[in-house]
Amino acid sequence: MFEVSQVGLMVYDLTDDQMLYERNARQLLRPASTMKLITAITALDHLGGDYQLKTRLYYTGDIAEGKLVGDIYCVGGFDPMVDDTDLAAFAQNLHRLGIDTLQGNIYADNSMKEALEYGEGWCWDDDNPRLNALSVGRRDVFIEQLVKAMTRDSIVLQDVRTGEWRCPDTAALMAVRSHNIDELLLRMMKKSDNFYAEALFYQIAKAIAEHRTAKAADARTAVKRLIRNVGLDENSYRIADGSGLSLYNYVSAELLVRLLRYAWRNNRIYSHLLPSLPVAGIDGTLEKRMRKTAAEGNVRAKTGTLTGISSLAGYCTAVNGHELAFCIINQGVLRNQTAKAFQDRVCKVLCE
Repeated sequence: MFEVSQVGLMVYDLTDDQMLYERNARQLLRPASTMKLITAITALDHLGGDYQLKTRLYYTGDIAEGKLVGDIYCVGGFDPMVDDTDLAAFAQNLHRLGIDTLQGNIYADNSMKEALEYGEGWCWDDDNPRLNALSVGRRDVFIEQLVKAMTRDSIVLQDVRTGEWRCPDTAALMAVRSHNIDELLLRMMKKSDNFYAEALFYQIAKAIAEHRTAKAADARTAVKRLIRNVGLDENSYRIADGSGLSLYNYVSAELLVRLLRYAWRNNRIYSHLLPSLPVAGIDGTLEKRMRKTAAEGNVRAKTGTLTGISSLAGYCTAVNGHELAFCIINQGVLRNQTAKAFQDRVCKVLCE
């Protein structure tokens, strides 16, 4: 592997707080989906483990004798977990407000984030998710599905039109549906879900932007701030997106290990991050790897795979009981399976 490809590797003893091994640890490489570790640690550091992703319904107009004569605004918060259960709950909320008839319009408000539907540096021919702040099942069908839910709940729609418009400041809150960051992290990390990762990236961005439209550049600002906090030069790396799909991301094994060390030393981050990581031989993207070895059930790490790139970064426990953080990035790999076998051998050595 060292002769025919690029390898960035670092192993760090967290218990003794010292480096155990490094090879090309500062070389800039594309992380693939280990980029999700950077996003997750930044989000937990900046937003906290109690953070909630919220979708809100507002209304304007008057409610009288069970009829709302006015408009409903569906304000997206880029929650990738919104499903039919949430839509049914929204419809039930209208009933609780005494509304059984709507005469007006239903608008989608996607102003939480910039209009860009794809990340910087994504390949045009990949089947990438469209980044919409208001969606159901990754699709731009929120209003359509809400109308169906309202109809099923016997809410009469009179001359109702749908469209997209920003919610006015004078609108009143009707209902809120939320999901917590742990739910998001589980799928994002275990299944390496790119849509979930980009949703979290924009949660970070929104916290930076506050009352204005969030941009990917805002999330990059937060990531760079954290890089600076762990003692590295933020200008030495390129952060493009939150999922690792972008070919413009350039990080190092050293950076990922520094962030893993930072998370390990901060329980408010680590207690949420560790349960989300795939476990070797047990679940997620590591379910079929390292079985019947000392690494099985021990290694908890994020995988990364793009054409020519394979990576693995996370934690394990050595036989002396010491906690280790490691990162392995293989780039210029002809067969990803070869790189995975290399990574698995390294992990086996660390656990033995």
